[in-house]
Amino acid sequence: MRHLLVTLETVYKKRPFTENIPMTTKLSALQSWVDQVADHTQPDAIHWCTGTDDEYQEFIEIMLSDGTLTTLNQEQYPNCYLHRSDPSDVARVEHLTFVCTDEAEDAGPNNNWMSPADGHAKIDALFDGCMKGRMMFVIPYCMGPIGSPYSRCGVEITDSPYVVANMKLMTRMGSDALERIENEGTFVRGLHSTGDLDPERRFIMHFPDELSIKSIGSGYGGNALLGKKCHALRIASHQARQEGWLAEHMLIVGLESPAGAVHYVACAFPSACGKTNLAMLVPPDSLPGWKVWTLGDDIAWLHPDEGGKLRAINPESGYFGVVPGTNETTNKNAYDMIMHDTIFTNVATTEDNEPWWEGKKDGTPTTDWQGRAFDSANGKAAHPNSRFTVAATNNPCYSSLADAPEGVPISAIVFGGRRKQLAPLVYEAKSWKHGVLVGAGVASETTSANVGEVGVIRRDPMAMKPFCGYNFADYWSHWLAFGERLEHLPKIFHVNWFRQNDEGEFLWPGFGENLRVLEWIIERCEGRAGAHESPIGFLPNPEDINTTDLDISPQVLEALTSVDREQWRIEMESVGEYLESYGDRLPDALRQQQQTIAAELSKSTYKS
Repeated sequence: MRHLLVTLETVYKKRPFTENIPMTTKLSALQSWVDQVADHTQPDAIHWCTGTDDEYQEFIEIMLSDGTLTTLNQEQYPNCYLHRSDPSDVARVEHLTFVCTDEAEDAGPNNNWMSPADGHAKIDALFDGCMKGRMMFVIPYCMGPIGSPYSRCGVEITDSPYVVANMKLMTRMGSDALERIENEGTFVRGLHSTGDLDPERRFIMHFPDELSIKSIGSGYGGNALLGKKCHALRIASHQARQEGWLAEHMLIVGLESPAGAVHYVACAFPSACGKTNLAMLVPPDSLPGWKVWTLGDDIAWLHPDEGGKLRAINPESGYFGVVPGTNETTNKNAYDMIMHDTIFTNVATTEDNEPWWEGKKDGTPTTDWQGRAFDSANGKAAHPNSRFTVAATNNPCYSSLADAPEGVPISAIVFGGRRKQLAPLVYEAKSWKHGVLVGAGVASETTSANVGEVGVIRRDPMAMKPFCGYNFADYWSHWLAFGERLEHLPKIFHVNWFRQNDEGEFLWPGFGENLRVLEWIIERCEGRAGAHESPIGFLPNPEDINTTDLDISPQVLEALTSVDREQWRIEMESVGEYLESYGDRLPDALRQQQQTIAAELSKSTYKS
């Protein structure tokens, strides 16, 4: 077992915390909950986290002394550390993740359901006495800028110092968050314990109506850092529906054209579709004058403002990213930012004790992610889901607007998927309702990174399939409602960087060259770029995409901007079948959009 047991002697005699630690709070509801959890879990002591840099360093030193962390090469990777998790605990466990509502229909077929009573009973039995011999940490945190009206707060209770250290990097955690919680009187309650890391005793339960989360048996980020997917998406999507905003699995990127025009774009892609790379895009030398900066790489909260626009904040303050494949070519900004002040999880190491992962161009692994001498016969050196945790301010293209309480106005929403043949490089939805259908029909072909057969089409509406905290049909109705509420709606687009020819070669170069597609999207938002109408939306003409200094043939560009009627007729039938699987709750407006496009494709001889 590789998790840390933090005893009183370890914490207070060997490595005392030097901060003035509030052992109580003036918010009676919070204090009462902490007391109840302590009575139930039986920790040896309680530490209220203040979120200071000194406290963070003390947690690091505690974990180094216990072996939970090891120090990496400090000359090449200053303040970088390695965590090796239990081999059974290396990823999200969707099959053990539940949404607990009174009625199963409210959770929807997109979630595993359990009644609140059964959910509490099942997981509470596992929490009974689980923190004996350990320290209980109370983590007040704010998702979003502390002073933003769009932010929401929570408190996570955990027995894992690894979780505390990661929450320090990923959220606005500590005394300032506690002060806001005490002033507002409301917060999301998250209870976590690593338990005994037994996969048979591992569950993540969400109780949307109670604004609470309970997670036990895992130390992995998505299961244990409760501010991330659990709060910022599953619970927040429920809050957003009730309060009139959107909590989405989206990056936020800022773009400034050579002419000085600034736009902010929110993009939702399923896994393995280039989300982080786009969030940290580096303009190619062939497109001088462009500036790109990152506001978020994973989650966006979108709120209507008084002027009828959608404004976005990134609720997180750090990145918990997949590291394999990251190098100076694929994502230079990400590569540069993890060279210091980073916690690596389940990467390999070299003879010089530097972190190593598949796709890294320098170094040779000598020790694999489990701490064994590396032998290629045993598989990959780094785990395919190995991670880095780093503060957002490490990013060379970090924008201080990520801390702006008013957020940023969104000009365009972009959905995307991995399709070899079907989807063109880019197209624009004809209306907001059509755009919701585009998002609801998002699909990707599975890759070798997925469990199961390669090349299978999987629907992942709005890239939210694992994260929407309620019935997708109700979620789509919520999206559609913004069409009536907002005067200045963002335009909606779909992109596909992954079109291939018959030989399996990619038609589009991708990476930094994707800026050319974003340029067309921005110009469409400004009413300046050309396009032609097709049954599936507005497509650029080949000459509308900036190909200056790009080695791409007219034939390839034609293929990238074309639609095959028969392929799309079959696709829209599939989308219709998927939507109807949600039954009576499916909004009629979405059904009508699908039927209209399907009818156009059936009667048309269109191929462009």
